[in-house]
Amino acid sequence: MDLLNDMKDWYNHTLENGDARVQGWMFMQGPGSTVTICLSYVYFVKVLGPFLMKNRRPLVLHRVMLLYNFVMVFASIYLFYKLGILGWFGKYSYTCQPVDYSDNPDATEMVHITWWYYISKFVEFSDTIFFVLRKKFSHISTLHVIHHGVMPISVWWGVKFTPGGHSTFFAFVNSFVHIIMYIYYGLAAAGPQMQKYLWWKKYMTTIQMIQFIAIFLHAFQLLFRECDYPKGFMWFIGFHAVLFWFLFWDFYKKAYKKPGSRFKKCENDSCDESLKSNNIRNTNGVHKKEMKIHENGANTKNGIKVMKEA
Repeated sequence: MDLLNDMKDWYNHTLENGDARVQGWMFMQGPGSTVTICLSYVYFVKVLGPFLMKNRRPLVLHRVMLLYNFVMVFASIYLFYKLGILGWFGKYSYTCQPVDYSDNPDATEMVHITWWYYISKFVEFSDTIFFVLRKKFSHISTLHVIHHGVMPISVWWGVKFTPGGHSTFFAFVNSFVHIIMYIYYGLAAAGPQMQKYLWWKKYMTTIQMIQFIAIFLHAFQLLFRECDYPKGFMWFIGFHAVLFWFLFWDFYKKAYKKPGSRFKKCENDSCDESLKSNNIRNTNGVHKKEMKIHENGANTKNGIKVMKEA
């Protein structure tokens, strides 16, 4: 009991030391709400959703997805622009940027932007929910669920304790990558006619891995210089960069390196249809060739048989 009480006191003390500016904001009192929402998301996309859709037809959501993806493009542009204007386009130092806990207008606005970035991580659950409603269960990979399920919890700690400075580099880079990502998914949702413009999916995954290398290097440079920034968050951010890099690298190998994986791992409807149609044409070609050989063989055999009978 003493140990539990000590842990509870430490936990309450830790939360009390959070940024006072966010104390009254939605979900910011403690991580419980965020954790509950994330666990509910995982349960729905892995268990409840597939169960409910088991005997139902896939929903047709092309228009909804098109709207959603381009809304996310503009949201990502806004977040990237604001994070840049308030810091990373010149006001912040890329080598050491402490968190400004003052009521300075730029610092206060940066706190608001980090909170909106945190909220956007919940909105991105829609990516997976669309897969469930369309019965694209094979697309709900381990990478996909871990990435979406962990991000809101990770960002919560940053908004609660370090909503500015060095921490926001992650959001800045990630928002830029999401501009590219949601443009791709928006074009894919527009239909098969956009397939000729979607040859760069492989490179999009590469860009996603590069972002985590940049975040890793930016975080761990603080091991070699003095900076008034909490070292615990340096390790926290660096660990996430390493974790996600390995998850994306594992996906990349399975999707693009293994023989035949290009057909098995295409994640979007437009490329699904294109690759499937190519595959069907190749398969039909093989069948026709085999049928022709079989027919010729049969004729020859029949011919020999007729000659013998004659």
